[in-house]
Amino acid sequence: MPGLGTVINVIGIILGGIIGLLFGSKLEQRVRDTIMAGCGVSVMFLGIGGAVSKMLSVQDGILTSEGTMMMIVSIALGGLLGGLLDLDGRMERFGVWLRGRTGNEGDSGFVGGFVSASLTVCIGAMAVVGAIQDGLYGDHATLVTKAILDFLIIMIMAASQGKGCIFAAIPVGIFQGVITLLSRLVAPLMTPEASGNLSLVGSILIFCVGLNLIREKKLPVANLLPSLVFAVAWAFLPWK
Repeated sequence: MPGLGTVINVIGIILGGIIGLLFGSKLEQRVRDTIMAGCGVSVMFLGIGGAVSKMLSVQDGILTSEGTMMMIVSIALGGLLGGLLDLDGRMERFGVWLRGRTGNEGDSGFVGGFVSASLTVCIGAMAVVGAIQDGLYGDHATLVTKAILDFLIIMIMAASQGKGCIFAAIPVGIFQGVITLLSRLVAPLMTPEASGNLSLVGSILIFCVGLNLIREKKLPVANLLPSLVFAVAWAFLPWK
């Protein structure tokens, strides 16, 4: 059944959020702050690990780096487009609307939790490749693995940032569901090089999300989301 992987992923996020919320409600604020700091550092290292695995390689016993120019250009162009479209503002406004529709107007951390959690579980090659595999072959293995990871991530984030994290299930369901529906169109674009570029830039954006969890001044990570499109497009440039 195409789409089952995304359904499992959404359920995993919701269950992780509920468990984290129940667990977090029993903790003092200072403990929640400690958990959030730890979660931020963990997400940062998740991004670092993904980026390093794609950038660095050993050739003839020499450590080499690749993808630097692609990364810089993709993030610069993506930031320009995302800033013009004000994606960060749009996402925050959606979070504010969602907070009102769910009766959580008094929850000051709802929007921040929703945005941080959504970006953490939406960005990355697993979401795209897994949704394509789901749509083309009915292969749910990648998204089931992602569901387990997202369950743990959202559980920890919800314990520190509150119920807004649970609603990250909405953008994940929409994003992966659309890719599954369009999988036959998207699949030819996801060559090994394009997937590698997507993973590299996505990992850097995940690092930025983790950085936001421990910094008072936030980076507009949502504005950088078009970088993922430019990263994939870079794989098809004839002159690179």
